[in-house]
Amino acid sequence: MLASGIFQVLTCGFPPLEDRDKSLRQIAGHDFFGSGTLTKEETIRLADMEKKAVNDMFVILSDIWLDNEEAMGKLETVLDGFESVEVVPSLFVFMGNFSSHPCNLAFHAYSTLRSQFGKLGQLIAAHPRLTEHSKFLFIPGPDDAGPSTVLPRRALPKYLTEELQNHIPNAIFSSNPCRVKFYTQEIVFFRQDMLYRMRRSCLMPPSMEETDDPFQHLVATMTHQSHLCPLPLTVQPIIWNYDHCLYLYPTPHTIVLGDRSQQKAFKYTGITCFNTGSFSIDSTFVAYRPCSQEVELSAL
Repeated sequence: MLASGIFQVLTCGFPPLEDRDKSLRQIAGHDFFGSGTLTKEETIRLADMEKKAVNDMFVILSDIWLDNEEAMGKLETVLDGFESVEVVPSLFVFMGNFSSHPCNLAFHAYSTLRSQFGKLGQLIAAHPRLTEHSKFLFIPGPDDAGPSTVLPRRALPKYLTEELQNHIPNAIFSSNPCRVKFYTQEIVFFRQDMLYRMRRSCLMPPSMEETDDPFQHLVATMTHQSHLCPLPLTVQPIIWNYDHCLYLYPTPHTIVLGDRSQQKAFKYTGITCFNTGSFSIDSTFVAYRPCSQEVELSAL
């Protein structure tokens, strides 16, 4: 405190990141992830099953513009490629936006978008091995149809997805963010252009001593704040009763970001973090093997 009454900050930093194992010991018996609590015997059994699941693979794509012929052609190429592999991926994650035009008050082509989802269902159904053995998870993007841009976002409206579900009955339509439990592993999916928005809201430029990679700074910020969207409410409104859906405590094993910035992967304090990039713009996607936490940054 200075004599003039001004409080001078000497050092400003993040709260320390708590180790996952330490967090779990402190909250023993409580379920913060939302998948239910497990007994010790169940955890051991799942860990044994996880070790055997070496062939399981997730294929994650973000920005699949259904109204863009080039993007749909590229998606068909990806599906054709995985249809012919020996062991097909266990999960495909399709993250929005699903239209090249924002679904705002000026958007009036909902019936067209509905039929485009139907065509996507036909495209997937044309690959019988994928339809039979793979699951398909759909996560809405920031500009997709919904009541507002507030977080967390609800799943895509049933009106849009009805035709797709007729072709792919095992399709799952989830909220944004979305949490997936792979045996003992906790995986969080979040579709939001966080890097651009965080840099716009940045008051102090981050220190470049350890790294000059903006994505690594983003990952460090999110994990230390234990929150997927540490932005002011004036920048990103959040439904306060559901703010816990954005928590990253205890730290998950994997954080998957669907961000339009450059495709990147970064392992930080044991947490695997990666950004898929934009499929429609950059033709990028990610093949992820959760058993070994191996990230394959891919592109057409």
